[in-house]
Amino acid sequence: MGEIIGRKPVALLAIYVFNKARIMNKIIYLLLVVFGLQAQNYPFPQYATITYTPGVILPTNATQSAMATKIQTLWNQWKAKYLVTIPYAPELIYVNYNEDESSYPPNAVAVSEGQGYGMILAAMMAQSGDQAIFDGLFRFCLAFPSSITPALIGWQQVDEDGVIDYEPNGGDDSATDGDLDVCYALLLADKQWGSSGELNYLEYAETMMPEIMKGDVNLNTFTTKLGDWVKNSDSKYGKATRPSDFFLNHFKNFATASGDTRWTSLLDMDYTLINTLYNNFSSSTGLLPDFVQFKNNAYAPAPAGFLENKTDGLYYFNACRTPWRIATDYVVTGDTRALGQLTTLNSWIKISAANLASDVNAGFHLDGTLIPATPDCFYEDDWPECCPDCCDSCCPSWPFPGPQCDDYFDDLAFTTPFAVSAMISSTNQSWLNALWSYTSNYSTNSSNYFGNSIRLLCLLVVSGNWWTPDNLP
Repeated sequence: MGEIIGRKPVALLAIYVFNKARIMNKIIYLLLVVFGLQAQNYPFPQYATITYTPGVILPTNATQSAMATKIQTLWNQWKAKYLVTIPYAPELIYVNYNEDESSYPPNAVAVSEGQGYGMILAAMMAQSGDQAIFDGLFRFCLAFPSSITPALIGWQQVDEDGVIDYEPNGGDDSATDGDLDVCYALLLADKQWGSSGELNYLEYAETMMPEIMKGDVNLNTFTTKLGDWVKNSDSKYGKATRPSDFFLNHFKNFATASGDTRWTSLLDMDYTLINTLYNNFSSSTGLLPDFVQFKNNAYAPAPAGFLENKTDGLYYFNACRTPWRIATDYVVTGDTRALGQLTTLNSWIKISAANLASDVNAGFHLDGTLIPATPDCFYEDDWPECCPDCCDSCCPSWPFPGPQCDDYFDDLAFTTPFAVSAMISSTNQSWLNALWSYTSNYSTNSSNYFGNSIRLLCLLVVSGNWWTPDNLP
């Protein structure tokens, strides 16, 4: 990204000069907003123009018009709750992913994942004012490039006494999911508003795509790495991957936009890994793990403590997104390569939750065992031993809003993705209807950034409003 910034007009470069007077920054920003925005080409909602794969179902207990109205309300609430404009640099906007201070460090405020979510939502929900939001989110990304691959994005920022800066212990390198979503959002923005304004969205995307290949992909194995901080030669992480980074439909759109066949190789490998993990480790559930290691010449769920915590090889707060990411490619393109895994997943979760959308558990072992019911709790490494009889002392503090002393706790980040996977077959109609009703009516204030963001993205698919650069009429 740094290379393209260097080719920007002097007037645009001025907005990145942080030591200028605050009033001058505001004047420049207002001029950019007034003269640099374009009318949207595909304003929300777009359900009347989008065609999904034949046989894909939508909820039948709400009209598409009613679903769109609900999603618009949720989007307005999301913007009010999570978008922050930096006072001393009003051209920069970030998604406050840590407004409840549940993430480490407590003063963390932004991650590239959240910027990507916000940019995709702004492009798909586009109405008056949403392009300014998109541009502010992307300019924040430009202001915090990866120190390893400058065309990519530093993954985490903190608030140090009112000044936003990189998190000092690795926040200046990239995370693959954030890079992929930001790049994909730029392709959406090019279709939505064109690239003739102050920000040339297509040019930025064209610069990012080969740099993602260079920094975030192991080109020896054609697997996504955990970020550009991982060297291919790293014996532990070089061939490791994360199923929640299997952005199957993104890769198809990147292949079309770039003409680079390596995206198809990456796509094919991800489908192979989905089926390898399903057939070898979760044939009765279809669940995928948070992380995957390559050991003894084979891919397998990562062991406890592989990267983040004891749940690294389980279905937890990374893998919970896989039903959405994987099923979306079938919904949009009809690719059947993961249909077996998705069918098993749908059958299993309906039994696990007893067909009650409110009873989808937030976390499982790959055999379907509930995580909170496990004696050791399988949460963070620094947690004490935690059992139901000590619920009052340890369970209410994590995760937000906290597991209780029963067999499960729910979270929108786990529940809503199952609505997308349910769309693949009419046998899931009543289950899909239940999931729509429960997740769309769940209070925004009763969830957090992660759950509310994933809910919105999933409900765009569920309501028939998920358009891609490749499926526009």
